[in-house]
Amino acid sequence: MNYSYISTLLITEMNKFYGTGVAIITPFHADGQVDYDALGKLINYLIDGGVEYLVSLGTTGESATLSGEERKQVWAFTAKAVNGRVGLVAGIGGNNTLELVEQIKQFDTTGYDAILSASPHYNKPTQEGIYQHYKAIAEATPLPVILYNVPSRTGSNVNADTVVRLAHDFKNIIGIKEAGGNFDQINQIMRDKPADFLMISGDDPVTLPMMALGGVGVISVTGNALPRKTSDMVRLCLAGDYKAAQKIHLQLIDFTRLMFVEGSPAGVKTALKQIGVCGDTVRLPLVQVSSATAEKIVAETKKLA
Repeated sequence: MNYSYISTLLITEMNKFYGTGVAIITPFHADGQVDYDALGKLINYLIDGGVEYLVSLGTTGESATLSGEERKQVWAFTAKAVNGRVGLVAGIGGNNTLELVEQIKQFDTTGYDAILSASPHYNKPTQEGIYQHYKAIAEATPLPVILYNVPSRTGSNVNADTVVRLAHDFKNIIGIKEAGGNFDQINQIMRDKPADFLMISGDDPVTLPMMALGGVGVISVTGNALPRKTSDMVRLCLAGDYKAAQKIHLQLIDFTRLMFVEGSPAGVKTALKQIGVCGDTVRLPLVQVSSATAEKIVAETKKLA
């Protein structure tokens, strides 16, 4: 059943980052070069699937293994292909603050609505260091900024107090993609944040419970392959129909687990290959999923897509 009608009006009356965002993968040819035809096909597939916005070159887009010139080309191509049909966010992060600020200052904002920036990886800064890092980002761009907390990848957590401090101190820091899995921290942020600061799920399996606490949606990996089911579930949550949303949530459990069992985005690229959107090539040090996992992903995709 298509639930798009449930909250289309509701979402348009609220912030453009309510609903489903997808951290889009970067398709590659078998030789590892960016497959722009497939990227265009994917963008149309996602928009037709009812998502509210796209994130170009988040970590799911394998941005760490793209050159600076490739990133510029992908951002420009994506903005042109989207052409204002949905919201568009650029994933721009790093652990060298000065270099990152220069990159943000030089970024062509044409067609983009916000920047998503993961907290610095590897350095393991103090909370004051994280605050100063995001302060520099916020002051370097005219675009809204969405924080991204993903301790499993960065090696450090953006504490609730730091998130709330940033939210109150900088008007263009508008929300957080929270993928820490700590619901005590999520509770504290929800209690202490400004009313218009957005809590966005960064972890597909917990989107429904996060929205029950007041989250406004998800920036999804699995949505690359299943945009309709993902966006239907999120719209139902926004409409307050958690019973119907739970049915979809439960349908997606096995599929979602398989997307990450051998790393992201290898899993979702396998599903997209089965659907016929793009190939499953990833760049080293990532590798394709094993044949055993691929068989399971194909079977689940056939059931759901």
